[in-house]
Amino acid sequence: MEGQQEKQVTGYLLFSLGTAVIGSLQFGYNTGVINAPEQKLRSFFNDTWMERYGEPISPGICTIVWSVAVAIFSVGGMVGSFSVGVMANRFGRRRSMFLVNSLAVIGGLLMGFSTICSSYEMVIAGRLVIGLFCGLFTGLTPMYVGEVSPTPLRGAFGTLHQLGVVVGILIAQIFGLEGLLGSEKLWPLLLALTVAPAILQCILLPFCPESPRFLLINLKQEEQARKALVRLRGSEDVSKDLQEMKEESAKMAMEKKVTILELFRSPSYRQPLLVAVMLQLSQQLSGINAVFYYSTGIFESAGVKQPIYATIGAGVVNTIFTVVSLFLVEKAGRRSLHLLGLGGMAISALLMTISLLLKTLPGMSYVAITAVMLFVAMFELGPGPIPWFIVAELFSQGPRPAAMAVAGCCNWTANFLVGMSFPKLVELCGPWVFLIFTTFLILFFIFTFIKVPETRGKTFDEIARSFGGAPPPTSSSVEDPPASASAATTLPASPVKEKVPLVEAPAAAPPPAAETTPLEDKSNSTVQESV
Repeated sequence: MEGQQEKQVTGYLLFSLGTAVIGSLQFGYNTGVINAPEQKLRSFFNDTWMERYGEPISPGICTIVWSVAVAIFSVGGMVGSFSVGVMANRFGRRRSMFLVNSLAVIGGLLMGFSTICSSYEMVIAGRLVIGLFCGLFTGLTPMYVGEVSPTPLRGAFGTLHQLGVVVGILIAQIFGLEGLLGSEKLWPLLLALTVAPAILQCILLPFCPESPRFLLINLKQEEQARKALVRLRGSEDVSKDLQEMKEESAKMAMEKKVTILELFRSPSYRQPLLVAVMLQLSQQLSGINAVFYYSTGIFESAGVKQPIYATIGAGVVNTIFTVVSLFLVEKAGRRSLHLLGLGGMAISALLMTISLLLKTLPGMSYVAITAVMLFVAMFELGPGPIPWFIVAELFSQGPRPAAMAVAGCCNWTANFLVGMSFPKLVELCGPWVFLIFTTFLILFFIFTFIKVPETRGKTFDEIARSFGGAPPPTSSSVEDPPASASAATTLPASPVKEKVPLVEAPAAAPPPAAETTPLEDKSNSTVQESV
């Protein structure tokens, strides 16, 4: 079996996956890029204000403009995440990625020319467009990666999305150095640099195949799907892949698709939906984005002499622990790791508060750095990847698209609220601000301990029983199978990962567990058999 798997990993497959993951890297880059040039941007806001009104901008208004520039990214993400299913279904996966890159070019140019045009509104508009672009790509990349990967390796390759995100954050932090693009004159270029990978991806995409699954299930082009599979697998015998897609399509068509309204109305979905939403909120309200967006300022407050290098260190730790979590999640279980992550983050947030309060004492800057590193490491072990796992595993194929859309919207909304409120909270609370996140983390820890079931290695039946009820009924009659299959194929692509961060959860699971990409979720077969 191992020999077969190795044979399926061809150079062409790796090229196609690498091209798609440029989108994940873009998401990470645009999440992290706004952090380093904070003071330059505030200075630019002030200069523009002086030019227009002949007086300096007040600190309060400056903070509001800065908060909007950071947080408007999430508004674009919310809109983009809801549009993925429709776009991927209409244009196909590959062409959608190609078209969406135009948004990256528009957003990058708006931000790049903002100083020439003396318009801070262009920075905000550029961040909104880039957010829309990232919201779309947090669905498109995992979707494409899942659909071109061989089934036994789908979970492993699914983790490439999350890895792309954290590497993108790290690249943004490095380029944000004063000696590179983080200087007074070059920061617009730092923000506009997102245009380069967009153009590169547009050049490479025509050499990648369309998703064989899209060709077979949505377009009914079996011969085209076979040709794409032959190139991707490096073998003429792809009948097993084709048969598997046909069976999965038939099984997906058998389960009634659930709308968002039905999801909220049905008592049988209420408990799993509550868990899914709370876990998404635990990811964002943990304060991780506050640390990523404002880490340079946090280190500066703690008395670190070169805060940007400490921020880059946090990016390196982020990348390392993303890789570590891939190996742990199937051994330790989702619930255990989530609890460990939340508990570790709460302790780190307390340490951060202490280090900021006692920053005049010698050595406290090192405590601040350690606390941020530990905070980031604990996030990547649990609250980073796991909420997306559990959403995919709590719901069968019928309600999963609606559940993913609701969960994704909650995630982006919480991201927006944290981005908007954190600078104001810092002004109001000072060093005590991280106690707010500590309180949230403790509440989410208690909720997870009491309410969240362990889903590793369980069928949908077993998970439903752990909520004290039977699995929701499915539609036994197939009324229009192609439409159902198509909807089930494309709708779940809300911003998985999201996030940031997103997340594609690293599930190389045994057959009963759900795999990373909701649309490709192999647990579907288990669900259908059990139902």
